[in-house]
Amino acid sequence: FKAIGMNLAGVCQCGAWACYDEFNRIDISVLSVISTQLQTIRSALINKLERFNFEGQEIALDAKVGIFITMNPGYAGRTELPESVKALFRPVVCIVPDMEQICMISLFSDGFLEAKVLAKKMTVLYKLAREQLSKQYHYDWGLRALNAVLRMAGVLKRSDPNKSEALVLMRALRDMNHPKFVFDDVPLFLGLIHDLFPNLDCPRVGYPDFNAAVEKVLEKDNYILLPIQIDKVVQLYETMMTRHSTMVVGPTGGGKSVVIHTLAKSQTLLNLPTKIFTLNPKACSVIELYGILDPFTRDWTDGLLSNIFRDVNKPTEKEERRYILFDGDVDALWIEN
Repeated sequence: FKAIGMNLAGVCQCGAWACYDEFNRIDISVLSVISTQLQTIRSALINKLERFNFEGQEIALDAKVGIFITMNPGYAGRTELPESVKALFRPVVCIVPDMEQICMISLFSDGFLEAKVLAKKMTVLYKLAREQLSKQYHYDWGLRALNAVLRMAGVLKRSDPNKSEALVLMRALRDMNHPKFVFDDVPLFLGLIHDLFPNLDCPRVGYPDFNAAVEKVLEKDNYILLPIQIDKVVQLYETMMTRHSTMVVGPTGGGKSVVIHTLAKSQTLLNLPTKIFTLNPKACSVIELYGILDPFTRDWTDGLLSNIFRDVNKPTEKEERRYILFDGDVDALWIEN
């Protein structure tokens, strides 16, 4: 609450608008103190004061200050807001956005002339996929997933402006979604794409050098060469080119570690040294993982991840990749921190 108090004091003095995201993830004991701080600011604004006493100090108040909070109710790791905090804010409920309109505007801005038709096809594909494919925890048919496809479609369009727009979007939809499907859903999704984009065939991009390196690494580690597993390494390679973070999901013994380490060794073989820093986020507390701020001295103590992150981000002249591998179960408490 001291850190938020300092933040609020600064916001009040410069008249800025502050938006506190995921506000209900703050611990309930801290929320009650913050509600007192907010009440003090509100009273000063109602009384039109130019200076007021905040946390034991007299500070200036700019009447243009605005404080907003956002929250997702009903998630793990969230607390119900106390009534004292709720009373200070006017609720604004957001509805589900119009996906088709968002797709259309995004495609138009990337130079797609057939944006209206393509946006319709894209949203219909996601609606059908949501209804017809199996229900998996890691499947996401929301706006974030759509946005990632739209970004890739824009990149492909700019790299080859003369290519058929339907073909460009079809390739983005296929290549961005294909890696995340469980085995049984792949033919169903490819069938949906074929129905919406008939008579279009776009072979996947080949990486002959990378494929050869993958086979070499698997043979060296005494694994049987399975085309499906080699393709999964290629899919991870492609995903890493378009995403900052990647989640590899599967049952115990499903080959997740083999795919990740084969990717690293294959890249090293192709003169792109790749280091993997592995940790288990469930083996330690959130404080041990991320670090902690001492409430009295205001000194920061690094946690396990903070230390690794500092190492990974050290500047280097060498051409190399560094991956942090969280090897453990996902839960909202550590992954959203």
